[in-house]
Amino acid sequence: MKITFMGAGSTVFAKNVLGDVMCTPVLRECEIALYDIDPQRLDESYIMVTALNRNINENRAVIQKYLGVENRKDALRNADFVVNAIQVGLYDPCTIIDFEVPKKYGLRQTIADSNGIGGIFRALRTIPVLKDFTDDMQEVCPNAYFLNYTNPMAQLTGYLGRYTPIKSVGLCHSVQVCSKTVLDGLKIPYEEPLRERIAGINHMGWLLEIEDAKGNDLYPEIRKRAAEVLADSSTENTDLVRYEYIRRFGHYCTESSEHNAEYNNFFIKSKYPELIDRYKIPLDEYPRRCINQIDRWKSEKENYLNDKVSHTRTHEYASYIMEAITTDIPYKIGGNVINNGLIENLPNEACVEVACLVNKYGIQPCRQGKLPEQLAAMNRLMINVHLLTIEAAVTQKKDAIYQAAMLDPHTSSELSMDEIVHLCDDLIEAHGDYLPKYN
Repeated sequence: MKITFMGAGSTVFAKNVLGDVMCTPVLRECEIALYDIDPQRLDESYIMVTALNRNINENRAVIQKYLGVENRKDALRNADFVVNAIQVGLYDPCTIIDFEVPKKYGLRQTIADSNGIGGIFRALRTIPVLKDFTDDMQEVCPNAYFLNYTNPMAQLTGYLGRYTPIKSVGLCHSVQVCSKTVLDGLKIPYEEPLRERIAGINHMGWLLEIEDAKGNDLYPEIRKRAAEVLADSSTENTDLVRYEYIRRFGHYCTESSEHNAEYNNFFIKSKYPELIDRYKIPLDEYPRRCINQIDRWKSEKENYLNDKVSHTRTHEYASYIMEAITTDIPYKIGGNVINNGLIENLPNEACVEVACLVNKYGIQPCRQGKLPEQLAAMNRLMINVHLLTIEAAVTQKKDAIYQAAMLDPHTSSELSMDEIVHLCDDLIEAHGDYLPKYN
């Protein structure tokens, strides 16, 4: 078995995924290909993965590294699984551009990596790179599974599913922790295993049903306590946007309040600045995280690159998918796939996040029927932007970029149509060669 890790310079994440592989008996004797375009980051990950292989895997795996575009096909050749964790443009310059240029127009964001104007431009600079990857895969590993962890998840996985023949799925961390997060945040005691049903789109999947181990419906208590927290002006709880979703739309959602604050036109409004404090919305949160992560890596790097590095298996889906396909022992994931009727009241071509069965036959999404209409309506606001962003990337038509931005709820609630066009033009110019030329 061969596993290729694209964006292997993401050393901490590479440790999680590839360490999980080495903790899985059926996967241990594999070939691991590490690919990146940054020589220093690639070397650091190679040192770390090699040490892991020695310390927890008795050197059963064969580790190879591949630097640069000229070696990409060799990295991919004969791969069975390709894990994608790239970030095109990194924090500097591209994330900085995604935040600072919109600020000049008075448009503020919190995370900007999945939806909104920041998500649009992150998709536009990433999809061309995914096209290069999948073009190579068609030639050298056409039957490999492409496991995408890169954001913006819905746009990238939507592109992969509609415009490439490669078998792909988008994987996010938020589904696994959704139920426990809402219960712990509201201090609701529960017994495991929990039974849950989650469906929607990435970062806005809906916790439709939740029961404890005895079959008790936990939603009545969730709704009661969420309302109490919202009524308490002195609360230290920071998950208030999602609690407002519970109050107004009836259900909790998978991704954090700081993300969802910028996915709609309700919370970040220059006309009502008091909402920022009321809902504890951390503007410019992602740049802070990036800076802290860079500083933390400088101080903790030696912990990953020394001979004592170790690992225990995490909840990341990748190794469980590989194990289920290899052994035919079924496993359930929350996966991002093309809808094709899985959720009846969302567009067929949309990328949706639903439960999927994994076994030797691959990744098999489970039909969900209809969402409650108010939840589907919220999802469709995001899907409109996703589909137009993908169209812009495929056709390279600038008008589709403008239209995607105009239909984004947060952007359109703050800026006029003319301002949105000018903002998009400024972002295109600022990104320079990270974007293709549009017509």
